[in-house]
Amino acid sequence: MPSLPDVAPNVAIVGATGAVGVELVRCLEERNFPLASLKLLASSRSAGRQVNFRGQALTVETLGDDSFAGVDLALFSAGSGLSKVYGPKAVAAGAVVVDNSSAFRMDPDCPLVVPEVNAGTLANHRGIVANPNCVAIIAVVPVAPLARAFGLKRLQMATYQAASGAGAAAMEELRASTQAQLEGRPFSPQVLPHPYAFNLFSHNAEVDAESGYNGEELKVIEECRRILDTPELPIGVTCIRVPVLRAHAIAMTLEFDRVVTPEEVREVLAAAPGVRVVDDRARNHFPMPSEAEGQGDVLAGRVRRDLGDPSGRSIALFVAGDQLLKGAALNAVQIAERLVPAAKPQLRSGELVGAS
Repeated sequence: MPSLPDVAPNVAIVGATGAVGVELVRCLEERNFPLASLKLLASSRSAGRQVNFRGQALTVETLGDDSFAGVDLALFSAGSGLSKVYGPKAVAAGAVVVDNSSAFRMDPDCPLVVPEVNAGTLANHRGIVANPNCVAIIAVVPVAPLARAFGLKRLQMATYQAASGAGAAAMEELRASTQAQLEGRPFSPQVLPHPYAFNLFSHNAEVDAESGYNGEELKVIEECRRILDTPELPIGVTCIRVPVLRAHAIAMTLEFDRVVTPEEVREVLAAAPGVRVVDDRARNHFPMPSEAEGQGDVLAGRVRRDLGDPSGRSIALFVAGDQLLKGAALNAVQIAERLVPAAKPQLRSGELVGAS
């Protein structure tokens, strides 16, 4: 099993020019991640591009079979197909892989990790660690401490998912289609199946004919159960794409083992790492994508009793998190910090020190 050196490792980023790859580079720099060298890998279309990192211009190289010689840590964000091909090759060359695709998320030999929730599972890795689905990450950061405190019987969610979850091309389509709509020009969607400007629609993953759930919803259910280590937890979810650039939001209702008050929930969330409570009823100020964007916490608020459950055991809340950061790149770098002996992240209430 590959292991990371006690000193600063040699790091590679696969998919370095994509939306998540750009954020990976930024997170490594902003969090002062200890590394001896950084190699940027992408397709031949991006080879030769220059990327600034710590005052130096790094040249993007073409991903190939020999790309991982001398690499200790490889951060992958290039899609499941490439991960399945090159992830094992990186491990064979001696690297530990943190993979942002769906390729290994349900592989029992690959821990599926959100550091605030289940960092202990990293000890079981065999060379590859899976970074979860963005919705699953943003959901479990506030759900896990509540489940530990009160016991969780059921979780129901509706998501409001940003364009960034479909990549840089979808973000550009949102910008372009919005501009066209404002100017009264026709616009034909190319990346997503429906008009995006001033619209929302069911997540564009393929729908399972039998259950009626789409692939995104089924992934969220499976991954939340695995991260929380609750394989039988009843979870329902509806995933919706909304015209927001990069921060996901989730409306959720949690049913607990006992009667729980909103005050108890706020107290637990306020002490939870990676969570920031935004819950101002007087000003009607609750989590918003515009405030979640560009920072690493999951914002949680709108905490209230679920009036649909007269038993008093259910609480409703609303959360928001940056899909490209905590939902992808930041979580991957936080995993790497736990793997690298030279990196010593410090947890405090509400955030990780150094979070962007």
